[in-house]
Amino acid sequence: MSICAPTFAANETAASGEAAAPATADLDAVIVTGTRGGTRTQFDTMVPIDVFTADDVRAVESSDVNDILAQLVPSFVVQRLPMSDGLVFVRPATLRALSPDHTLVLVNGRRFHRSALLGARGAQGPDLAQIPAAAIKRIEVLRDGAAAQYGSDAIAGVINIILDDSVGGSVTLNTSEYSAGDGRAWGGDVGYGFALGERGTLRLFASHNQSDPTSRSRQRPDAIAFQQAHPELDVPNPVQRWGQPELESSKFGFNLDLSLGGYTTLYGYGLYGTSDGLSDFNWRNPDTNSELYRQTTVFPGFDLRTIYPVGFSPQYGNESKDLHVLGGLRGLLGDNLSWDASVGHGRSSIDYTLGNSFNGSLGPDSPTDFYLGNLEQKETNLNLDFVYPWQLATLQAPVNVAFGAEHRKETYTVGQGDAASWAVGPGAAAGLAPNASGAPGFSPSQSGSWDQTSRAAYVDVEVPLGVRFSLGGALRYEDFSSFGDSLNGKLSARWEMADGLALRGAWSTGFRAPTPGQLYSTSTTQGLDTNTLLVFNTGRLSPDDPIAQALGAKPLQPEESESLTLGLAWQGPGGFSGSLDLYRIAVDDRFGTSASQQVPASMSNPMRYTSVYWFTNDFDTVTRGVDLVANHRSQLALGDLRMTLAWNHNRTEVTSGSTALATNEAQKRIFEDRLPRNKGSLSATLGQSRWEWMARARYYGKWTDSTGNSTGEIFQDFGDMLMFDLAVTWKASAALSLRIGADNLFDRYPDEAVFQASRGLIYSRNAPYDTDGRNVHAQLHYRF
Repeated sequence: MSICAPTFAANETAASGEAAAPATADLDAVIVTGTRGGTRTQFDTMVPIDVFTADDVRAVESSDVNDILAQLVPSFVVQRLPMSDGLVFVRPATLRALSPDHTLVLVNGRRFHRSALLGARGAQGPDLAQIPAAAIKRIEVLRDGAAAQYGSDAIAGVINIILDDSVGGSVTLNTSEYSAGDGRAWGGDVGYGFALGERGTLRLFASHNQSDPTSRSRQRPDAIAFQQAHPELDVPNPVQRWGQPELESSKFGFNLDLSLGGYTTLYGYGLYGTSDGLSDFNWRNPDTNSELYRQTTVFPGFDLRTIYPVGFSPQYGNESKDLHVLGGLRGLLGDNLSWDASVGHGRSSIDYTLGNSFNGSLGPDSPTDFYLGNLEQKETNLNLDFVYPWQLATLQAPVNVAFGAEHRKETYTVGQGDAASWAVGPGAAAGLAPNASGAPGFSPSQSGSWDQTSRAAYVDVEVPLGVRFSLGGALRYEDFSSFGDSLNGKLSARWEMADGLALRGAWSTGFRAPTPGQLYSTSTTQGLDTNTLLVFNTGRLSPDDPIAQALGAKPLQPEESESLTLGLAWQGPGGFSGSLDLYRIAVDDRFGTSASQQVPASMSNPMRYTSVYWFTNDFDTVTRGVDLVANHRSQLALGDLRMTLAWNHNRTEVTSGSTALATNEAQKRIFEDRLPRNKGSLSATLGQSRWEWMARARYYGKWTDSTGNSTGEIFQDFGDMLMFDLAVTWKASAALSLRIGADNLFDRYPDEAVFQASRGLIYSRNAPYDTDGRNVHAQLHYRF
C-alpha cells in the first residue's frame, strides 16, 4: 500500500515498515519506510530497518539488485540455480529464509509487480534484477511483518527502493571476469537529472550489461563411456555446461517530481527493461535414450543419429520484457490534511525458446528449434492515501493518523507455444517421447488468461506519549475476488530507556494471497534422475483440474502469519551505533506442492507424465531468529574509518501439515535445512582524500542439499564458507574515480557435490552463494 507523509520531499513520501539500525548509514538518517510520519529516523522507529546509500550499492560488484542485497543484508539469500529452467534468469531471493513472495518490494514507496515466472514451490515474487541498480538513491529494508500496512506479501518484510532524483549527470563503465578465465562481463550506465526551474526535477537513466557464461563442469561418466564406445566420433567435453547463463540486458527509466503550484505536486517514474539469456540443459545420450534414438517402423529409415550423432544438450532461451510506470498527485487539504492519489501499472512478459532439441514423437518432421510460449503477469494499482497530524491538548506532539484505500487487479496469461513443442506425434505409440525434449511448450489446454481483483482500506496511527515513549497501530481490511476477505493488524511500541538506548517491539498478523497464476495455470517440466540418468516428465495441474480434484486437490487459500519482534537500538559517543532484534514468524497454510502421484490408468495421460502434482496449502512453519547490526565510525590519522558487523541466525521448523509427516521426512529436511542458519559479514572502509580501501569478510553457515530425484532423494551436507573481498578506489578528482577489486579474493570453492557427479556437475547448483571462484572487477565513474 502506498503512503503519504505530510512532508513533500521529492519521491520519498511513501514507504513501508519501521526502523532499526542501518548497515552503513547514520541512525539519524530520515527514513520513509514503515511510517506515515514525515520526520522519523532509524533510531526513532519501532521495528528494524536497514538503510543502504547509493555508495553502498555501487560498492558491490554487480548490476543485479539481488546480488547487491545478498552482500548487504545478512538475512537475504539468493541462489544461482544453473540449469533450472526459468529460475536461472529469475533467481529466487529470500528474506529470513521465507518464500520469495513473502517479501513485498516497493519502488518509491509503491508496490512493484511480480515476475511472470512461478518458481520453486510455485513462489511468484518480484524480479529485483529488473530494477536498474544505477538508478538507486538508497534502499530501505524493513525486517518485520507489515501486511497490516501494505497488504499481501509483506510477511518477512519490505524492500523499498528509492530512485535517484538528483540534478546533474553521471557515467559508469564496468568490467569483470572470473579467475578461471570465463564469465567476462561488461557494461555501463548513464544518468542525468534536469532541474525544472524551481519547481522540481526530472532524472533520466539508462544501462546496458552483458556477460559471458561460466562453466564449472566435468565430463559426464556416461559421456566418457560413449566416447570410448565410439572412437570415430568427437564428443564435446563437457557435453553440458553447469554455470551462469549467457545474458544481455538493457534498462531505461525516468523519475519525475514537479510542483504544480500551491501545495500540489505531480510525480511519477517509469522503468523498462529487456533481457536475453541462454542456458544449457542435460545431455541426451544416443546409446541409452531409447525414447529419442529408437528406430521404429513408424518412421522407416529414420535415425536421430543422423542429426545428433554425439547426442545433444538443449539450449534454453529466456527473452523478457519488463515495464513499470506510475503517476500521481499529492497535496494538502486545508492546513494539515495531506493527500496522495496514484495509479501504477506493471507488466512482466517472458518468452521461452528451446534450441538444439527434438520432438521424438514427430520423427523426421520435428524441428530442432522451438518457441515454447509466453508467460505474462500484469498488475494495476489505484491508491488514495491521507495523512493527518492530530494535535491533542494532552500530548506535546501530534498523533499521526493515516488512512486510505487501494484497488488492485492482477492478470496472468499463458501464451501457446509452437505446435511441435507440445505435440504428441505418431511415434508416441511406438515409445518415442513427445514434446520438445528439455522443456515442453505450452499447449492449447495450458494457455489462457485469468485475473483477480482486490479492494482494501487501512488506518495507521502513531501516538507519541512524551519524548521517550511512542505507540503505533495499524488495521487493514482487504477483499479478494478469488477467495474472500482478510483483516490484519499491527501493534508496535518504542521506549527510549536512556539517551541513545531504545527498546522496541511489534506484534502483527499478515497474509499472502494466492495469485491467478498459482490458482489457475498448469505446466510440464522435465528432469534427470541421477540414479537412472533417464529424463522424466512431471505435470503441474491447477487445483481445480478434474484429475487433480479426483486425486484429492482442494482450493487454495491465503497463507496467514503472526510476527513478533523485540529489540534494542543504540547510538552513542565514539561513533558506535547498532541494533539487536529477536523475531518469531509463524506462517500457517504455507504454499507448497502436493505429493507427486501417478495418473491412474483409467485417466487420459497424453503428455505421458511420470507423475503429477498441484499447488496446495501444505504445512505450517515457525521461523525464529536474531539480527545483529553494529556500526562504528571514527577519524584516524590515516583517514575516516567505517566498520560494520551484520549477522543473522535463522531457523525454520515445520510444525504441522503433510510436509511434517513421518512419511514425508525428506521434504521436511529439505525445507528446514536447504539454507544456512547463519550468515554474516564484517566490513571496513578507510577513506582518505584520494584513496578509499574496502575489506569485507562474508560468512555462510552449514546447509543441506538434495538431488530432486524421481526415485528417491539423496542428501549431502555442506560445510560453512568464508570469503573475503577487497577493493580500492582512486579519486582522480571530485568528479572522476576508478575502483578495482576482487570478490572471493582467495578463490575459495565450496565442497564438491559428490551425488551430482553423474551429471558432470562439480558444485551444487542449489548453493546459497556464487560457486565460480574469484571475480576480479573494475569500475570507472564520472560525475558531471
